[in-house]
Amino acid sequence: MTATLGATPTIVLVGHGMVGQRFLEALAERGLTATHRVVVLCEEPRPAYDRVGLTSYFSGKTPEDLSMTDMEFIEKHSMELRVGDPAVSVDREAKKVTARSGEVFEYDTLVLATGSFPFVPPVPNKDATGCFVYRTIEDLLAIEEYAKTATTGAVVGGGLLGLEAAGALQGLGLTSHIVEFAPRLMPVQVDDGGGAALLRTIEDMGLSVHTGVGTQEIVVDADGAVTGMKLSDGSELATDLVVFSAGVRPRDQLARDCGLTVGERGGITVDEQCRTVSDPHVFAIGECALASDGRVYGLVAPGYEQAETAAATIARDEAEFTGADLSTKLKLLGVDVASFGDAHGSTEDCLDVVYSDSRAGLYKKLVIGRDGTLLGGILVGDADAYGTLRALTGSVPPIAPESLVLPAGASGGAQLGPSALPDDAVICSCHNVNKGTIRGAVTDHQCTTVPEVKKCTKAGTGCGSCVKVLGQLVTAELEASGVEVDKGLCGCFSQTREELYEIVLALRINTYQDLLDRYGREDARGGDGCEICKPAVASIIASLAPTIGASGYVLDGEQAALQDSNDHFLANLQKNGSYSVVPRIPGGEITPEGLIVIGEIARDFGLYTKITGGQRIDMFGARVEQLPLIWTRLVDAGFESGHAYGKSLRTVKSCVGQTWCRYGVQDSVRMAIDLELRYRGLRSPHKLKSAVSGCARECAEAQSKDFGVIATSNGWNLYVAGNGGATPRHADLLAQDLTDAELIKLIDRFLMFYIRTADRLERTSTWLERIPGGLDHVRDVVVEDSLGICEELETLMAAHVANYRDEWSDTINDPEKLARFVSFVNAPDTPDPVVGFVPERDQIKPDLPLLSIGLRPADDVLEGSAQR
Repeated sequence: MTATLGATPTIVLVGHGMVGQRFLEALAERGLTATHRVVVLCEEPRPAYDRVGLTSYFSGKTPEDLSMTDMEFIEKHSMELRVGDPAVSVDREAKKVTARSGEVFEYDTLVLATGSFPFVPPVPNKDATGCFVYRTIEDLLAIEEYAKTATTGAVVGGGLLGLEAAGALQGLGLTSHIVEFAPRLMPVQVDDGGGAALLRTIEDMGLSVHTGVGTQEIVVDADGAVTGMKLSDGSELATDLVVFSAGVRPRDQLARDCGLTVGERGGITVDEQCRTVSDPHVFAIGECALASDGRVYGLVAPGYEQAETAAATIARDEAEFTGADLSTKLKLLGVDVASFGDAHGSTEDCLDVVYSDSRAGLYKKLVIGRDGTLLGGILVGDADAYGTLRALTGSVPPIAPESLVLPAGASGGAQLGPSALPDDAVICSCHNVNKGTIRGAVTDHQCTTVPEVKKCTKAGTGCGSCVKVLGQLVTAELEASGVEVDKGLCGCFSQTREELYEIVLALRINTYQDLLDRYGREDARGGDGCEICKPAVASIIASLAPTIGASGYVLDGEQAALQDSNDHFLANLQKNGSYSVVPRIPGGEITPEGLIVIGEIARDFGLYTKITGGQRIDMFGARVEQLPLIWTRLVDAGFESGHAYGKSLRTVKSCVGQTWCRYGVQDSVRMAIDLELRYRGLRSPHKLKSAVSGCARECAEAQSKDFGVIATSNGWNLYVAGNGGATPRHADLLAQDLTDAELIKLIDRFLMFYIRTADRLERTSTWLERIPGGLDHVRDVVVEDSLGICEELETLMAAHVANYRDEWSDTINDPEKLARFVSFVNAPDTPDPVVGFVPERDQIKPDLPLLSIGLRPADDVLEGSAQR
């Protein structure tokens, strides 16, 4: 059947990925959908989705969550979207496209957005059972299914997708390997120094990395299934699943078959308007196109620019694509990696300014021209400055470059805000939006919030890496215009969290409702509040409970209704609806009898057990109704809540110190236990972590904690505001050579000052960088008592210590509180039918397919957490 060309001109789009969808949006924005028929031929069984965020599928996102296609948009603009029906041939002379279904479409304009295909090295047995690529949602579904019977996985390729694939395999429970032919990971984005920092961090996550070797052969068994890999150095790697992620190639076969010119190494050759050089009626955009500058761009931002250029040209507007910024900011396995400009220093006579901290996994390099111009850079482990530095590329920074790479709080370090950027600095590279356009959205279009600016300019709607800078620019522009910026906690309170803390403390307000009715915004008084302020105020009241006459028990009275979901059941909610149980093990010290109790409980309730980085034991897979039964046994054995669910002190790690270690100079275990028992249950704006090392070798990693202690021959050194996790920060030295009493006094003051002045959900690391004066100010207040409040801070902490009660001990002795621990209020004896498990490595793991379809467990699924 042929779709006949009528009076309405027809645009046929071949391919419906991210770039194809952006092209459709650009057509609509220019009014072309009102004057043209638009046909879209999509090969995949689903419309455009976020391929950049593909790996988030393994973190719980569904294919629907990843979708970028609003079907109302498609219908509104009368677009004919044909899913699962790709183009198979093009007759350029007749201007017709034939789809796989056999239908033929005549076109006036043809746009090829066919993307790329994964490159699979031509090694023996590359198509064996157990070999996969990592490109589409269907690829991920196939990997997920095969991984159920596998134990080890190997990824060929250590680039962006390769690292994400390795992390996904590890998340599926497989021992995971990465094989990279280049001498370092991410060879395109980072140099040797950045690669070394990245390697250390990735290996610390439990992934095995093999660099500088290639895959020679896939080893298979008699049935043709993968059993291993032979590497170029002669070694062999045992694995039963292989993922090829060794780069991509332009998908240009359709163009080749119809006689369009392609590049020597692939890619459909186009001019500056993204029109093919062979045919003025055919355009090519995205990864299938060889741009006029001789490059094939694999990033989404250049693809978007090409889509907009093609749409503008079709609309007879002036536009051109002559190249794009290849700067990227990525989060790989939780690690920030960014590169911008001349990252590898290829410019003649350029100089490098480098900061490296291998222990913290930090590497920062700026490439500087002889005249001081910032040419580019690489950031690994901490890429917060990426937005500002990228925008400054090509200019001379207003401060010395070496101060830009030093961590915040370090001597000589400095931070540049977006106010230092010129108006022509590009803030959003995905949509090529500069600072002047963002300022104009505020001043000329009366945008007052980040969402409004996003809608007006499209900035921040691509990869999202510029949103932080975007928010800073909006606030700065509003303040410069004389507009009072609402810095209130939420829509219910015009005060900040710090101001609410002072109100509660000064007036001894001990209920949320009283605070809301007296100090809430006019239209919020008498209401129920919101999900932002309720837990924030609950935390303030809990941290001040003994002083203001409130109950410190978070499930008492009104407090129970204010809590986050984890606090509601005094346990961490896991991805399948079950909960984890984490008893406190102060300082990581536990007796054999204590280990036996935990083992017996885990065995009797069929729980998954794991030793954590915080030196305690997590038990996963408990149903909500099992929590009181489990905790009754733990409390009877002398255990307390580990507060893994709360914004409070989690753990105080320790090494064995001078008691056992020949290098130890102080008793770090005793100190860690004393600190953990002192600060247990202390509610704060965010979680708190600590560690005590018995000597300068720092085995407990105290300098990555909110407050860390390192022994010296003269006493203790106190470090504050460190942070591991996704945004690492090296802690700063607050005071040194302290006695036990001096150390505890300063920690008391530091923690209470932080709780008093921090924002909601603000870690100590972020707080220290935000407050005026930073570390120097905190030292003045906490050590020198410059504000005269240290006595009050110590009194508040003393009240907390004197009035501490174990939440689980209180709960199991209160029948009224126990009534909340049910899956269904109207059927308290009925367990949740979709909480099921399957066996893995002699333990259990969540049965996620069961959860997604919402069915009762089958006979071969372990129901609940009990394996009797």
